Amino acid sequence: MKKKFQLTVIIGILTLAADAGDSVEPIKALLVIGGCCHDYATQKEILKAGIEARANIAVDVCYSAKKDTTPDLPCYKNAQWADGYDVIIHDECAADIKDLLTVQRMLEPHRKGIPGVNLHCAAHSYRISPEFAKPIATGSEGAIWFDYLGLQSSGHGKQLPISITYIDSSSPITKNFDNWTTVNEELYNNIDIRESATPIAHGKQGESETVVVWTNRYSDKKTRVFSTTLGHNNETVADARYLDLVTRGLLWSCDKIDPDGKPLTGYGPAK
Repeated sequence: MKKKFQLTVIIGILTLAADAGDSVEPIKALLVIGGCCHDYATQKEILKAGIEARANIAVDVCYSAKKDTTPDLPCYKNAQWADGYDVIIHDECAADIKDLLTVQRMLEPHRKGIPGVNLHCAAHSYRISPEFAKPIATGSEGAIWFDYLGLQSSGHGKQLPISITYIDSSSPITKNFDNWTTVNEELYNNIDIRESATPIAHGKQGESETVVVWTNRYSDKKTRVFSTTLGHNNETVADARYLDLVTRGLLWSCDKIDPDGKPLTGYGPAK
């Protein structure tokens, strides 16, 4: 009986140890959101709830209620603003924040390897150069935000439905996703696509067709950066297909997704 009891205790201890080893801390994400032209007060709640429901990700929010192109984002006031986070989600609309030192400080964590996810108007933010509607050479001061994104965009046309076509069948971000059509949305133009970027979806409105989803490898660290220009209206942001795309893009940026598009062990949604 004594040996049997000891064996049971040992098995119990090993089981507890295995369970402890299987537990995974959530990915810590910071959602930076606010500025002109969007219902960010609602969208921050949609994104946080939608992402956390789809994967083992804890989303903190840095929000500015200021409704212009110079949002007062409180997290950026701290020099170590990205410390403790595994990934930064940029969803700000900040076209008129143009100070070079400010943008360099914002990009420093990404240069050092912290992944980035960029949604919609983030692609039209931090326009250092007044010549942003023309291709700006990689590596120049005016291109620092575009180099991080991997794509330079300057504007969009009228809001109309966008037909989404996934073009990279090898990408785990879009594996087994069906093409779809949005509600009225803004199709962002493509002024330049960097060599470091990989397009994974096209969007089409009438005769206009551009890259609307892509990945980038940024800086000498080859930091993983995922971006989509979709996501103007609340109905799109709340669409399960959009939230699935953004969540997979985030998991890819953190290297926590398998080739079939499934979260790695421990990073799936709570049961």
